[in-house]
Amino acid sequence: MQSTPKNPASDYSTSQQWSEGRFRNITPKPATTREPGAKVMWDFFFNKPANTEPATPIPVRALTPAILNSAPDGSLYRLGHSTVLIKLRGGWWITDPVFSKRASPFSFAGPKRFHAPPISLEDLPALDGVILSHDHYDHLDHHAMKKLAGKTKVFLCTLGVGDRLVAWGVPAAKVQQYDWWQGTEINGLRFTATPAQHFSGRSLSDGNRTLWASWVIENLQAPGEVQRIFFSGDSGYFSGFADIGKHFGAFDLTLMETGAYNENWPYVHMQPEQTVQAHQDLRGRWLLPIHNGTFSLSMHAWWDPFERVIALGRERNILVTTPMMGERLDIQSPHTCERWWQTQMREESASLKAAPADSGQAG
Repeated sequence: MQSTPKNPASDYSTSQQWSEGRFRNITPKPATTREPGAKVMWDFFFNKPANTEPATPIPVRALTPAILNSAPDGSLYRLGHSTVLIKLRGGWWITDPVFSKRASPFSFAGPKRFHAPPISLEDLPALDGVILSHDHYDHLDHHAMKKLAGKTKVFLCTLGVGDRLVAWGVPAAKVQQYDWWQGTEINGLRFTATPAQHFSGRSLSDGNRTLWASWVIENLQAPGEVQRIFFSGDSGYFSGFADIGKHFGAFDLTLMETGAYNENWPYVHMQPEQTVQAHQDLRGRWLLPIHNGTFSLSMHAWWDPFERVIALGRERNILVTTPMMGERLDIQSPHTCERWWQTQMREESASLKAAPADSGQAG
């Protein structure tokens, strides 16, 4: 691993992922992979099933500065989607902080949040760092970056994303951007950007101009003891998970993308079966499914990722934790958590089953 910080720079030619002006994946997209056609896109925007979003507000545990001030080291809180707040070695770190009402370039259109964040941007504690996986709107929030710039010591990100941050006004001295297998060590924590199979861009003209990644977080404890956390970012299933597992060894906790899957884009988003397999490739102990429960980004029921990954975990004897948004999790000793979505799931499923008969009577 190269550990020299990469300050923002527009020349990425030294990266093996950079080719002909764009970044690329290790495994090329199969020629047989279907591209979403006009009908798929029409259905996505205008014909989504009702259960892709909760009919009633989902339960959220509100967080306050006082709660966080008294949180013990090793605490973890899901704030929504892929945003996870972690306390390590006395400092706070946050992954892909998205607090906006929509994962979209527009304030009036695009996927809308199911729930408010458990804590506001203003009430977040001072942060040792922000960890960014890529620049899609559901992972890189322009407003949040500007708000967090003054209360964050360092922004760890991938090649090109750092340049975006600087262009948005984040001080360049706070920005470190890395290629795959590069990273840094800060206050007894080691961070490494690792491969993922995805894509990037925030408009029709800037596709793959910035790099995407997963992240390995290592808490260097007593000599020879390392606590490892894996943050997947977004990724399709690929051999890179096994490579990462071989390189680092077993992970105590994996934060794995489990949501927004669709048969039309298997190359860049995993089905739950692949999520669980990736966790096993990483030699993970506990699996925490993320990238779900906040935005409707596909055609599956909003609770489907939770139900499927738990069922798969039982089949394969894998420890799965599904904390409510805002619920504290102990990284060292996670718990399985209650299935907080099930009451709504049953009610909404029953309502959908009754809908055709009801509408027929109404006609």
